Amino acid sequence: MTSRKVSSRLRTIVKAIGFGCLIPAIVIYIIVAKPDFRFANGIAHVAFPIFNAIGDAVTWPFRAGGKLVKRIHRVSVLEEENKELRAKLAAALAKQTDCDVAILENKKLIRELGVARNSDYNTVIADVIYDNSAINHETFMINRGASDGVEPGMVVISFENKLVGVVIDSAMHFARVRSLIDSATNIAVRIADSEVYGFLHGDGSNTPTVGFFSDHKFQGAKGIKLLTSNISGVLPPDIYVGEMENESDVNVVLPRNVSRVIVLKFTGENGEYQ
Repeated sequence: MTSRKVSSRLRTIVKAIGFGCLIPAIVIYIIVAKPDFRFANGIAHVAFPIFNAIGDAVTWPFRAGGKLVKRIHRVSVLEEENKELRAKLAAALAKQTDCDVAILENKKLIRELGVARNSDYNTVIADVIYDNSAINHETFMINRGASDGVEPGMVVISFENKLVGVVIDSAMHFARVRSLIDSATNIAVRIADSEVYGFLHGDGSNTPTVGFFSDHKFQGAKGIKLLTSNISGVLPPDIYVGEMENESDVNVVLPRNVSRVIVLKFTGENGEYQ
């Protein structure tokens, strides 16, 4: 009984395949042997949709696979771009955090010490292009000069409002700056929030020394902050100079630790702000 059913199904499948193969042959025969355009057009309207459906069914796995490959590639590209954007965002946030911290520290320094602000002067931003170190001497070059309004006597500070040096020579497009550790440095200072005055002397080492003359009994100590005093009329007052690390030595900004500085347009020769 079972064998009869199987043979019956096989005969049905074979007949269907044979009929399917016979239809194209009949169509080709009619078109070639007895061309009748109306009949051919009628057959075409029926046959072509069937052939298209069969072709779509046969090629569907390949088309679906191609679309899947494209989607996978697109997802991988998006993942790479996402990683790159995340890295850039993290770097930008870190830089913004550093800037915010620097701004807060700057505001704190201005508030606590009453130091001079950049907004009190006309300023020029310059890059440090050369550091000239020699025995007992420390000068450096900046890429701004007379054409930018930079003149001898003007003050150079860091972006943290800390004194770095004083302009001593100015050419058309560059200038030379004497740092605080140069042996020729001798600037008037005072202790923050007090009337104790003294002079800061460079000696070629990384820590210049300070001596106080307005109160000979005063003893320096670690953590005391110094500002410019302007008692000699050479420098503008209230610019942060440095912090004492013991009774005489002062930690200051070293030229080798800065790459960009701000020139305050103040000329000590006539004692005027610009």
